[in-house]
Amino acid sequence: MQTRCVQLLAIAMIAGAAASSQAATVYVDPSSGGWNGFMNVFDLGGGYQFSSGWGINDLNASFNDGANKLKLSPNTIGDPNPYWYIGGGGPGAPGNKIMEANLYRQVDDGSLSGQTVTFQGTVLSNSFTSAHTAIIFIRDFAPDFSSFIESTIALTPGAFSFSLNTLGGAGRHVQWGFQVKGVNVWTTDTAPFGFAEIATIPAPATLALGALGLFAGRRRR
Repeated sequence: MQTRCVQLLAIAMIAGAAASSQAATVYVDPSSGGWNGFMNVFDLGGGYQFSSGWGINDLNASFNDGANKLKLSPNTIGDPNPYWYIGGGGPGAPGNKIMEANLYRQVDDGSLSGQTVTFQGTVLSNSFTSAHTAIIFIRDFAPDFSSFIESTIALTPGAFSFSLNTLGGAGRHVQWGFQVKGVNVWTTDTAPFGFAEIATIPAPATLALGALGLFAGRRRR
């Protein structure tokens, strides 16, 4: 009987290991590095203009490591050219473009290909007006970025957890992150359009101390 139990336990452990190798959970973790920005630009009618990589700050996204927060704000362009603002840029000028700002973490080494990738976190607040939409996404791109599959949810305050079954194959690019899309606004005019804040996970040292405290608490009990 004891031998049978040991065999069943071994089988369960092997099955569990196999299952875990096919799944991965990712978080809003600035300490891991590798966060990037990408901007798609459209005219007000939705016609495509151009795309390019942008710095995180240029997206009006910022990590506050001390507060364990990520803040997303409407995109601003400081160029007064009428290309960007109707009648020319300045305080109160209406934007002349739709900006799709993507903040994301990307893995290219194939470690997430062919797996169920789950993105978990907490949206602390979202006060964006109807001028902007904000989503959370997981995307799986082909090696040449010619196509992708995705899973998205709205940036709704509260805890979130959702998944994407990524495709197998070498060279695929798996991303997770946040997108804010809407009209560009002048730098001094962002407040009326709102913003969003997302909790980031603490630095590894903080997590280690927390785990140690939890272990000590369990031992005392």
